[in-house]
Amino acid sequence: MSHHIVEVRNLRHVYPDGTVALRDISFRITHGESVAIIGANGAGKSTLLLHLNGFLSPTAGEIRIGDYPLTKATLPEIRRTVGMVFQDPDDQLFMPTVYDDVAFGPLNLGLPGMEVEQRVKDALEKVGAGHLRDKPPYNLSGGEKKRVAIATVLSMSPDILVMDEPTDGLDPHARRQLMALLKDFSHTKIFTSHDLDMVLDLCSRVIILHEGEVKADGPALEIFRNEELLAGCRLEKPLSMQGCPVCGGKG
Repeated sequence: MSHHIVEVRNLRHVYPDGTVALRDISFRITHGESVAIIGANGAGKSTLLLHLNGFLSPTAGEIRIGDYPLTKATLPEIRRTVGMVFQDPDDQLFMPTVYDDVAFGPLNLGLPGMEVEQRVKDALEKVGAGHLRDKPPYNLSGGEKKRVAIATVLSMSPDILVMDEPTDGLDPHARRQLMALLKDFSHTKIFTSHDLDMVLDLCSRVIILHEGEVKADGPALEIFRNEELLAGCRLEKPLSMQGCPVCGGKG
């Protein structure tokens, strides 16, 4: 069996106020795939991601990681397998220092001190945040918080990386760093993003959500060339695929 497989079957989620956020969502992501889940604001993207390691519970349907259904009993193991980076890093940072935040997960795994130290060092270096190690998170900029939040997940060495708007708040240099990191991550990765050029660069597969339903699931280039589909889902082509607005030439 592979821990890297994510399967969603007939997933439905209704919030307490009656809002139907997800309607009968089904897909299967296999080991090593890089998949972007895109859609307009309110399409259900963040709600979907929050189900993938149990932060939200389905109203109906099932989620499986490898051969195991996501249940209360399997949740601890699944959260070690599926690393989740939230859109808002303040939801992820709560310790006195950056080091403490990045070390929190490995310490809770019961790892020895030397290994925890090495994992923190490696994770912070990967996101270019080694110099932030001893700073309190509340003193960081938005982009710095984002990088540290990513490091808190990388320190857990997840088999599946799930990220909600990973480039949101990053400057161009940090964005390039993150893209290089994601290219080097050889396991399964799933993320939402309005940065469609990043999606085109990193993902061979795209799933479009529209009003809580899967409207398309297929090769990224094929989907981004379907202007009628994109327009119907309130999306546009990546900038790199659009013609020059001045000369009319191809991007």
